[in-house]
Amino acid sequence: MDFEKLDVWKRSARLSANLYLHFADSRDFGFKDQITRSGLSVPSNIAEGMARPTVNDRVRFLYIAKGSCAELRTQIYIGMEIGYIEREKGQQWVAETKEIAAMLTGLIRKQPAFEPG
Repeated sequence: MDFEKLDVWKRSARLSANLYLHFADSRDFGFKDQITRSGLSVPSNIAEGMARPTVNDRVRFLYIAKGSCAELRTQIYIGMEIGYIEREKGQQWVAETKEIAAMLTGLIRKQPAFEPG
């Protein structure tokens, strides 16, 4: 399946773009780099996983995407705490990361011959 057709990829790519736009003018380069990199990692690993030839490889990259999603959610919480992200926007992003993670779990479970460990 082409990753571009997956709603989870579309949503995570949109979230990543929104993060880049939100932090475009940020002068805290360390935080900006970290949050945009974790956001970019989610759709990138979905794409890479879906292009892999074996189910095990595909699932491995989907799990990496899920881990990056949790990392991103943590950084959003911290961004709200330190005033870099407005509460309402941050809560929307947290909800989106939770939905993306749930979608990734569903996609992992749909992989042929995959048995959760």
